[in-house]
Amino acid sequence: PLPTTRYSWRNATTRIRQLYITDAGQADAEMSSFTGPCGIDIEWKPTYVKGQPENPVALLQLANVDTILLLHLCRMRNFPKNLQLFLENPANIKAGVGIQGDAKKLYKDCSVNIRSCVDLSLLARSVDNASWKGRYVEPIGLARLIANYEDRLLAKGKVTRSNWENPLDAEQKESPCLLLPDCYAGYDLCMRLLPMIHTLPKIPDPLCYTFDAIRGRLCEPSGATWSPFNPEYDPGPPPPPRLPKAPK
Repeated sequence: PLPTTRYSWRNATTRIRQLYITDAGQADAEMSSFTGPCGIDIEWKPTYVKGQPENPVALLQLANVDTILLLHLCRMRNFPKNLQLFLENPANIKAGVGIQGDAKKLYKDCSVNIRSCVDLSLLARSVDNASWKGRYVEPIGLARLIANYEDRLLAKGKVTRSNWENPLDAEQKESPCLLLPDCYAGYDLCMRLLPMIHTLPKIPDPLCYTFDAIRGRLCEPSGATWSPFNPEYDPGPPPPPRLPKAPK
């Protein structure tokens, strides 16, 4: 059965600071002591007209063991230098679901690279193959991962369709079930899954689930093009063939 208890960063065992920042100087001050691993997520103003191009990144969220940063990039005069240094430092793991798309968009909109990106879906398939079958590259949603490893319900609502270019209101900043799980849940899952690597009979190559995003291109640290692949992964039996439709 699916969990009914909502996931909340407020239930963490450690005391967590939550900061909403609209000033690049304050962001630099916080990033000077912020360390990985962390969960990462970005938001931008939705488009409501079919065919209209995406709006640029408005909000970047980072979460580690004791801090959640809501960095309102579109309200800053410049991209914080220490944030850029953090994102480009390979010593800092940045984890997320669908992080490939976020990394490409961050470069497209802000000209910032990200190193040591961990795709949580690929990580889960690599360290817990017994729980996940199907194609290795098939995404596993954040809600499914939280349900499986935290036994919690990741709920979302109308806040996810907000205009992220506006100043965050109380609901967006404070709600424990609408906004913040995407970054803190990413951190939570990363810290749950990474130790499972050492329980495996054969440790997978980190390149199975980790990549750099340089100039919008997903690559290995060597510069070679990265593609998600794990030779040890067992996708399980193929799905049964679809039955032909009955004639009308």
